[in-house]
Amino acid sequence: MILVHEQNIEAQGTDYELKSLLNGDGVQFGIVRIPVGARIPLHDAGTHEQNEYSYIIKGFLMMQSGETEYRVKAGDATLIPAGESHWCYNDGDEEAFVVWSLVRGFA
Repeated sequence: MILVHEQNIEAQGTDYELKSLLNGDGVQFGIVRIPVGARIPLHDAGTHEQNEYSYIIKGFLMMQSGETEYRVKAGDATLIPAGESHWCYNDGDEEAFVVWSLVRGFA
């Protein structure tokens, strides 16, 4: 078993706090905290070659995947297909907390 504590991982991002907790063969797993009013900027097509799976633990987000915008909230799960452009924005009234995973070859 590999055990990682999030406090030991340096965060990425300026307006948000993204942490990649585990990296394996074709899989990456992490968390992101997005303060009210913060945006994770556009990831252009081809940004990552893996499907991106997310589960919203807390808060609300506006997300765009491809050409479609979605309003997501705590309890929602999302799948962004590999290579699809996407972004998200916290337009809610509390910090959003999301668990995410990049997985190659699984739909």
